[in-house]
Amino acid sequence: MEITRRSRLLLRLQSWLFALLFIGLVGLLAWLSTQYVYQADWTAGSRNTISDDTRTLLDNMEQGISITAFAREDELLRRQIQGLVSSYRRFKPDITLEFVNPDTAPERVRAQGISSDGELVVSYQGRSENVQTLSEQQLTNSLLRISRQDERWIVFLSGHGERDPHGEANFDLGAFGKELERQGIRLQTVNLAESDIPENTHLLVIAGPRVSLLPGEIDLLVDYLDRGGNLLWMAEPGRTAGLEPLAEQLGIEFLPGVIVDATTRMFGIENPAFVVVTTYPNHDVTRGMKAVSVFPEASALELRDREQWQASPLLSTLNRSWTEIGELAGEIQFDEDSDERAGPLDIGVAITRNAATQTADETGTAPPAQRIIVTGDGDFLSNTYLGNAGNLDLGLNMVHWLSHDDAFLDIRVKAAPDTTLELGKAAQATIALGFLVGLPLLLLASGLVIWWRRRGR
Repeated sequence: MEITRRSRLLLRLQSWLFALLFIGLVGLLAWLSTQYVYQADWTAGSRNTISDDTRTLLDNMEQGISITAFAREDELLRRQIQGLVSSYRRFKPDITLEFVNPDTAPERVRAQGISSDGELVVSYQGRSENVQTLSEQQLTNSLLRISRQDERWIVFLSGHGERDPHGEANFDLGAFGKELERQGIRLQTVNLAESDIPENTHLLVIAGPRVSLLPGEIDLLVDYLDRGGNLLWMAEPGRTAGLEPLAEQLGIEFLPGVIVDATTRMFGIENPAFVVVTTYPNHDVTRGMKAVSVFPEASALELRDREQWQASPLLSTLNRSWTEIGELAGEIQFDEDSDERAGPLDIGVAITRNAATQTADETGTAPPAQRIIVTGDGDFLSNTYLGNAGNLDLGLNMVHWLSHDDAFLDIRVKAAPDTTLELGKAAQATIALGFLVGLPLLLLASGLVIWWRRRGR
């Protein structure tokens, strides 16, 4: 090919044109990468992608979500948290994630009620909730609760020496009340001698009255139950405060004495009046609970058959427990010849009544099922003992269930199909002989052949 002045100019123009097109292509790819993001989940069953229910919930949450992870400098744990939050960020970019080392921020740990490494604090529109289990189901259900706009009112009975939901004394429930308010629940106290139970009450709490209620106040409580009101009654051993008609209506009997649990010494508790609950029934209140709960000076409950009510044990002691009627001094033991009862004993029961047995409202709509929880102890939610093991989680679960705030999303855990390999005995023997005998003999034979060939050269 003859190189002329014209051909040189064409080659030069081609080089400049190629450079310009190449630079433009690179710039276009860079612009596309910053403006448009494409991600694909090619795992079996798309197990790294959140469910459609979770995506619908995120679409309905207009404002940003803040997540604070209290995790130590553990790369594996923090990577797990980042992976979980990233699956949500794909569909809602305004989710912020902050890591806090609990060892360097003890004040924030106490203020947020952190009890385990890797615990999350999820905040939305001034409401927040703690998440201890790193799973889509737990995180999504937490978002569902704090995203609700309707106000939930919990009314605490007062005027008889009850535990104050805003009190700071060891006996009171101030710390528990703050946790409820942090989750968007409104608290109120009512003295039945001065006013009736408010109409917007989602849940009434009777927290260990020390003085007996007046007959007129008992009538108001009975009427509240007849109208389908939800109730959390935390009684104390030997102090029914004149609420026997209420217990009779619910079909509950408080056994005399204080429960003694010999198992508590295994947990380093020397006080014999402390009770620990280590296992829980399959109930919505205790769903997902693994930590033990501690109950100081609890009374045992006994259920009796009552029409229209469905009752089931919620909290039960271990076998090495009994109701001690005598004084808790010196060496104590179970006396079979007395009225003392041997464990396991029920210290908490859940009672429900179907909506069909209640009266419909003015619009003709039947109210939701009535829910009641009665416990033989109220100290487990007090300022002194709230931080023990799973007491706080148990109390929050009770309130959520009683106020019908338990519309959890049943999100199935995604898993890859055929993740297990099942082999028969013949196949296992073949593989074992192949790796233990066949493969070594093959390597030995290969070595001998190579040695023989090299020897003949």
